[in-house]
Amino acid sequence: MSPITVFQNLLFPPPSSIYVSIMSLVSVGSMANAGLSEIKGKHLQYSKFLNSKEPKQVQISSKIGMFAMYSPAFLFGIASFFVFPDHGLRFLLLRFALTIHFLKRVLEVLFVHRFGGSGVALDTAFTVSFSYFLSTVTMIYAQHLSEGLPEPSIDLKYVGVGLFLLGIGGNFYHHYILSTLRKTGEKEYKIPKGGLFDLVICPHYFFEVLGFVGVSCIAQTLYSVCYTTGAALYLIGRSYATRKWYLSKFEDFPKDKKVMIPFIL
Repeated sequence: MSPITVFQNLLFPPPSSIYVSIMSLVSVGSMANAGLSEIKGKHLQYSKFLNSKEPKQVQISSKIGMFAMYSPAFLFGIASFFVFPDHGLRFLLLRFALTIHFLKRVLEVLFVHRFGGSGVALDTAFTVSFSYFLSTVTMIYAQHLSEGLPEPSIDLKYVGVGLFLLGIGGNFYHHYILSTLRKTGEKEYKIPKGGLFDLVICPHYFFEVLGFVGVSCIAQTLYSVCYTTGAALYLIGRSYATRKWYLSKFEDFPKDKKVMIPFIL
């Protein structure tokens, strides 16, 4: 079976939208480049990778910065239920998945995460916030455009719901583990333990990617697949950068631990 036939079985035909077509390429290219930059040491300026000594860099608190990153995408997820007409179960599931994903992130910022002494560069907060917002808008718009197109012969939306729930649950669980590493008032970083942290450095990234694989299976559009591919490439790069950071900070950090995918990567 040729790759073209596989895509025809799994995805809606690409919509006749120049915007969606361009954004599909941009999503893969820009995030793959961002992941490569992370490996090379050029990081997005937030969390432990914030360079507080960089000149002319306006910084805000981690809590405000992270809240600003996720809120616009969450608000558009809610608005999409009123902006776009109902196109059936698949469209409803996609909007619910994206809205729940960013609602979870907002609630984690407010009630779960414990932030260290680092912050977020203002330009990074704006860039990431705009990226999340634009990708959410585009994914929902691409699904809207699929209305009336031939359905994929292999229906993956229920598989997608299962993967999404597994991904969002696993991501939350490992974020909770990270939040319990520091006691009240503590700022220093520690080596995470428990869950899949015993196998990989960034299991929360693994489950985040798994969740977006679920979203792609719900949507079954070219853009959703391109976005998920780009997100995975970026988070792999961020995971390698995290490994390098831990090795530089902790002499007893295990050097053979996988970065993101248990037993594989």
